[in-house]
Amino acid sequence: MTRAVSVTAPAKINLSLGVGPRRDDGFHPLATVYQAIGLYDEVSVVQADEVSVEVRAHDRLPAGDVPTDARNIAVAAARLLAEHHGVERGARIVIDKRIPVAGGMAGGSADAAATLVACDRLWDLGSTRDELAGLAARLGSDVPFALVGGTAIGSGRGEVVTPLMTLGSYWWVVLESPRGLSTPAVYRELDAMRESSEVGPPEIPDALLKALRGHDVADLGAALSNDLQPAALRLRPELQEALAVGLAHSAHGAVVSGSGPSCLFLCEARSQAVQVADGLAGSGLGPVSFAPGPVHGARVVAKEA
Repeated sequence: MTRAVSVTAPAKINLSLGVGPRRDDGFHPLATVYQAIGLYDEVSVVQADEVSVEVRAHDRLPAGDVPTDARNIAVAAARLLAEHHGVERGARIVIDKRIPVAGGMAGGSADAAATLVACDRLWDLGSTRDELAGLAARLGSDVPFALVGGTAIGSGRGEVVTPLMTLGSYWWVVLESPRGLSTPAVYRELDAMRESSEVGPPEIPDALLKALRGHDVADLGAALSNDLQPAALRLRPELQEALAVGLAHSAHGAVVSGSGPSCLFLCEARSQAVQVADGLAGSGLGPVSFAPGPVHGARVVAKEA
């Protein structure tokens, strides 16, 4: 039997996303609260002479822009892991995508995290949790969180992840978009909008942390925030209508996910998520899904020997 390992990794949402001024290295300091929700990409790996990748997307997802060569972050993850251990290894990587592509939900980062875990197990490398976290940070700002999952505070460029103890769970409705939105383009627009203002260090709202500690859904909905949202709305004005529609159908809160264009709607229970999802689906604004959160990070789901 062919030896194979399969790993799932979750979509990321930002309950708050504070963005500081652009640094000399081109990055922005962030202060964010991450939550992993139950939309997963699955990465399967088998032994091969070299590293290659295949992408298989759900019917609802436009994935034509996802690279299937060395530009894919999963390929970079596998090669970085082998380099770190000083070994020459190959793997055929197959990514089954369920997380929106270029949707502000860190699908590529989830794939990178899943690939690190899968190849580490496939190649019997025995990396420690800290080793994988260090490699994840080298791959991208959101990759370390995809390893951890749950709810966490992100700082630095977002790559410094501190788990956050919270009560209870929530349901999130996700309104996807037929076309993606470039993260660099959103940051450039934000910088342009801030040219004449003094920008201080990023912060996480106290009200949001208090709502999470007390599992107060209404207060959490009111405290959702995203410094990138004005820039995303300027580039994609139709997202403002989407946010309004979700709130009109009883969501406790609405926010653009990360750099967008996916929009998130907070619900207290699955029944409310169904109601909000039905209302958004009827608007014809884009594909709609819903999922619980928080959920675990990258995890092995199958291994054959």
